[in-house]
Amino acid sequence: MSEISLTRDSIVFLPRGVRIKEDTVRERIVIVAPERTVALDEVGHAILNKLDGERTLADVVEILAKQYNAPKQDIGNDVVAFIKDLLGRGYLEIKS
Repeated sequence: MSEISLTRDSIVFLPRGVRIKEDTVRERIVIVAPERTVALDEVGHAILNKLDGERTLADVVEILAKQYNAPKQDIGNDVVAFIKDLLGRGYLEIKS
């Protein structure tokens, strides 16, 4: 598998057929894709809520750093790791 390349200017989004949904039975937020579901924690949900298909990765990191009053470097590392994982599993795509 090739390394996923992300830059500050990358725009990541949920592709068609993938959505964020509240699982009211299990009281959690999940990503729903064809024939698969992944539970999200609070941080994952916060990141995905910022991926609107318009914001760059730098924008997302800036927003989250302010929201959580945390260092941009730490937030950036977490965001990139999370996004790379979901890109590799087909839950996200990069806008070209």
